[in-house]
Amino acid sequence: MCDVENAVKHDMTKAKVKAIVLLSGGLDSATALAWAIREKSWQCTTLAFDYGQRHHVELEASAAIADVNGIADHRVIRVDLGVIGGSALTTDLDVPKDSADDGNIPVTYVPARNLVFLSLAAGLAETVGASKIVIGANVVDYSGYPDCRPEFLDSFVKTALLGTKAGSEGRDMEVVAPLIALDKSEIIAMGLKLGLDYALTRSCYDPDKQGMPCGHCDSCIFRRAGFEALGKSDPLPYPRN
Repeated sequence: MCDVENAVKHDMTKAKVKAIVLLSGGLDSATALAWAIREKSWQCTTLAFDYGQRHHVELEASAAIADVNGIADHRVIRVDLGVIGGSALTTDLDVPKDSADDGNIPVTYVPARNLVFLSLAAGLAETVGASKIVIGANVVDYSGYPDCRPEFLDSFVKTALLGTKAGSEGRDMEVVAPLIALDKSEIIAMGLKLGLDYALTRSCYDPDKQGMPCGHCDSCIFRRAGFEALGKSDPLPYPRN
């Protein structure tokens, strides 16, 4: 067998890199999944969380996105962060509407959410043999959330390697945030290039009973501005007022 044939055979039999992708059902996480599949060709397990969020419709979106992308292993973990409280996303606090960024951490921040989610993702990575955890964290249009910063993600990896069997055995574990330095228009442009259908995604913090966006929360404002910057229309309908 010639060298070229040997190389082809080796590539075909080489095991794919396995990744856990945190898939909330929102625009950012869906784009991160599309990137992991189409840019990196990783074998992905998707992970969503039913954490008591008022925008529960995102769980339906995450399942639909996983399905259309051919994900064979999509999991949902229930962890009630409403018991902790302190966030407009998990309690009866009002979601701010049409509010200017004052530089403070907004009430839509969910205490320790990404810390909890990444910890559970690290556990799942151990059990399925994944070396990558993909998260759609972003520091440009991220509403001031401290658990979306690269310093936090880097620190988490160090802690996970210290506190897991995988780390103690010398196995690799990396948190990958492909959108970390992109603004919303750049994220959307990436997703469109990758063939992502944004009509499947849900981003609103305070949707109506049918799951449609309010158009006035921070998440809606960032999302709409991203599409507008590209001269495109968001495929989701928004209220006229």
